[in-house]
Amino acid sequence: MFRPTRLHSLAFASLMLATTADVTAQQEPPLPIHDGQVIVLWAAGAPGALGTDDRDIPTLTVYFPRTVTANTPAAIVCPGGAYVNLAANHEGRQVASYLNSLGVAAFVLRYRLGPRYHHPIELGDAQRAIRTVRSHAAEWRLDPDRIGIVGFSAGGHLAMTASTHFDAGNPQAADVVDRAGSRPDYVVLGYPVISMTEAWTHRGSRTNLLGENPDPALAKSLSGEQAVTKDTPPTFLFHTNEDTAVPAENSVHYYLALRKAGVPAEMHIFEKGPHGVGLANDNPALSAWSTLLANWLRGRGVIK
Repeated sequence: MFRPTRLHSLAFASLMLATTADVTAQQEPPLPIHDGQVIVLWAAGAPGALGTDDRDIPTLTVYFPRTVTANTPAAIVCPGGAYVNLAANHEGRQVASYLNSLGVAAFVLRYRLGPRYHHPIELGDAQRAIRTVRSHAAEWRLDPDRIGIVGFSAGGHLAMTASTHFDAGNPQAADVVDRAGSRPDYVVLGYPVISMTEAWTHRGSRTNLLGENPDPALAKSLSGEQAVTKDTPPTFLFHTNEDTAVPAENSVHYYLALRKAGVPAEMHIFEKGPHGVGLANDNPALSAWSTLLANWLRGRGVIK
C-alpha cells in the first residue's frame, strides 16, 4: 500500500499552491458596479429636468447574469405604461431576469414620463442609457457591439424611436458618455406602439408623449412605419391578434417597413392573448415568444 512521505506531501502542497495561484491569476477583478445597483444617467441633473424628485431623475437598474465575462452582450429594457406609468415588474425586472438566463446583462430604464414631460425628453433618456452602457463597456465587461434595446407597448415605441433616431456620438464632447454612439445593435419590441398618425395608434401614448394637439410633422417623424431606414438595427417583434389596446397593425406595418428597407426582421403574431402580457409565463402558448426570441438572438450571434 502506498504511504505518502513528507517529500510527497510537500510536493502535493506545492502543486496545490501553484494551481491556486494560476486560478487566482485568471480571475477577473471585481466589477465596479453590482447587481441591483441604480445608476443615475446624469450625475449633475438631467437636461430639461423640472425638479429633483424621482420622477425627474432617469436611471438604469443593473441586472447581471450569474457570470459576466469579457464581451458579455447587454440590453436596455424599456417598460411600457402609455408614457404615463412604468410597468417596472413584468415588463422590467422579470424581462431582465429572463435576459440574464440567456447570458445577457440587462439595464432597466426609468425614463421620464408625460404629461409632465414630452418628446424629446423620453428619447433623450433612452439615448443616454445606450451611450452610458456603451461608454462603460470595457470596465463593465460588455461588448460595445452587442448592446440592444428591448421595449414593450409605449416602451416599445421608445425603443423603436431610439432605433430610428440615433447618432454616432460627439468625439469632442467633454462628457465621455456623449462620445459614444446611441444606435442599438439589435431591437426587441413586444406589442409596441408604432404609429403616432394612423387610426390604429394608441391615443393615450400619443397624448402623453406629444400633448393634446401634436405638430403633424413631429407626429410623422415619430411614427415608426415612416421612420425606418436601411440603417435601422435588426428587429424582433411579437404581438397578439386579440390586443385591442395597441392593435397588431402597429407591428405588422413596422415589419413591412423594415422588410422594404432591407432590415433583418422577424415577427410573430399570436392568435390569443391580451395587451401587456410581459413574458406571459401563465400562458403556455403565448410564453413561447421568449423561446422564439432566444432562437433569434442566437441566429444573429447576440448570444451563444
